[in-house]
Amino acid sequence: MLKKLSALLLILSIGIVSAFAADSALYVKEKTHNFGTIREADGPVRCEFILQNNGDKPLVIVSAKAQCGCTTPSIPKQPIRPGETTALTVTYDPAGRPGEFEKTIRVRTNRKGDNALLKIKGTVLPKSTPKKK
Repeated sequence: MLKKLSALLLILSIGIVSAFAADSALYVKEKTHNFGTIREADGPVRCEFILQNNGDKPLVIVSAKAQCGCTTPSIPKQPIRPGETTALTVTYDPAGRPGEFEKTIRVRTNRKGDNALLKIKGTVLPKSTPKKK
């Protein structure tokens, strides 16, 4: 009896999760942006993630938080109407950060559970250091 009840609960859980996943209004075509190789001396770089509202009600980007201070997301101020797109801009500052990097940005919306995890990555070439005499 316990095995049957456990199996039923598992099936119901999978169905509920699937229903919520199918109801997602936020769509991001490309969730990762690769800057490739950038030069520390050239300063901050920017990219845009295109967000689309696939729902039937306006979608509001409530917040976008980066994992560290070197990455700054800029969220759209206006709600995204059904069927429309907008851009979320992310700026990465390579100053003092030579080498490979991968940073995440957590995007939250006004719809519970309708969030996104975005990534930027690349390699920073260090500033050249003057030779000592």
